[in-house]
Amino acid sequence: MHNKLFGLLLALTMPHISHAFCGFYVAKADASLYNQASQVIMARNGTKTVLSLMNDYQGELKDFALVVPVPQVLKKEQIHIGDAAIFKHLDDFSAPRLVEYHDDNPCQIAKLYDMVAMSAAPMAESPMMKKESKKDLGVTIEAEYTIGEYDIVILSAKESNGLETWLHRSGYKIPTGASSALKPYIKQGLKFFVAKVNLKEQNKTGLKFLRPLQFAFESEKFMLPIRLGMINAKGAQDLLLYILTEKGRVEASNYQTLKLPSNMDIPVFVKNEFAAFYKAMFDNQVQKHDMKAVFTEYFWNMGWCDPCAAEPLSPVELKQLGVFWLDKNASNSASYNGLPVQVTRLHVRYSNDSFPEDLAFQETADTENFQGRYVLRHPWQGSPQQCEAAKAYFKQLAIRHEEEAKTLTELTGWTLNSVRQKMNLQNQKISPSQDKAAPWWKAIW
Repeated sequence: MHNKLFGLLLALTMPHISHAFCGFYVAKADASLYNQASQVIMARNGTKTVLSLMNDYQGELKDFALVVPVPQVLKKEQIHIGDAAIFKHLDDFSAPRLVEYHDDNPCQIAKLYDMVAMSAAPMAESPMMKKESKKDLGVTIEAEYTIGEYDIVILSAKESNGLETWLHRSGYKIPTGASSALKPYIKQGLKFFVAKVNLKEQNKTGLKFLRPLQFAFESEKFMLPIRLGMINAKGAQDLLLYILTEKGRVEASNYQTLKLPSNMDIPVFVKNEFAAFYKAMFDNQVQKHDMKAVFTEYFWNMGWCDPCAAEPLSPVELKQLGVFWLDKNASNSASYNGLPVQVTRLHVRYSNDSFPEDLAFQETADTENFQGRYVLRHPWQGSPQQCEAAKAYFKQLAIRHEEEAKTLTELTGWTLNSVRQKMNLQNQKISPSQDKAAPWWKAIW
């Protein structure tokens, strides 16, 4: 049985154009790269939050249990069944991506150089039970609802042992020893959103998966409770978090937030091994920071993209995710200036030891677009004999290939020899005059 969402979680001789995030998109690193990765969408504006949880539960549906601390007793109208397709759309839109270019004919370099120089200027941004008090356990049922395929109760509790006992007695399959994780939330006076599957209602849906749960609430705290999700965790967990805000990039306020290495040229063979590359790159970054950092994979305005791994979400889809502030700008639609909606995609790998606190966030004033973007540059297929510029091109190409190999090694931790073999560089030699790192005196004798 697996229920990670218990508690939530439970790079040619011409200059490269670095300002424009264009190119031909060929692959993306979406949630499917990570087995059983939890996905959460937060729409936040002021003190208002809409939280959407994609249940990655695996096992008998009768054993499903979801417990999430919430700041208040939620009314039935504050709870909603979401659309899994929108989760996938947002995941696809914000996923780190692989893009490719093809080198131009160097024999036309004079003409092409002028064209590239003109285009190198920065691009303009386009845009079930009766309400009762169990005095012996200190648990109070504040509200109960059946919504879609879920039976939901909102609980308050005086002590964690009593709450754990009540959950067990009431048929919720939660891990033994949950009281230690529940205790901090009880001390904060939080309520508990508890859900299990109504099998009869689930059968009516005809679906083999559980649809996302959404709930809206108000709280001064901009946070996500991940500690409960560590109770039944077998090792480190992955969380993909998409945060929708009106103005700026979101970062963790109680943990280091880093942007993943991006916009780098890597060998062309990675096109067929992008999943393995991205996993290794992310693993390497996690290890370098002792699994104590939150990583930004994407930040962009929701009205446009470049390159697009998927089309931006429509205003209708955004509203379904809780972007209520579009209502006050009803005429807003995707345009040159985008929408008043920003999406920050954060990727966290955490364990009980590395993340001793729940995730707290802050919306920053940063509006500079960022994406996990990795570049393939296909060599020109001509020969050095075609022109003098072609001879210079191939000399520079050899240097570029070595740089790409070293970059890939640094990103992933793969050995340089293994990378060079896959690039068929093992027999390629670079003369001292070509090797930028060669000592000066090697060119003398």
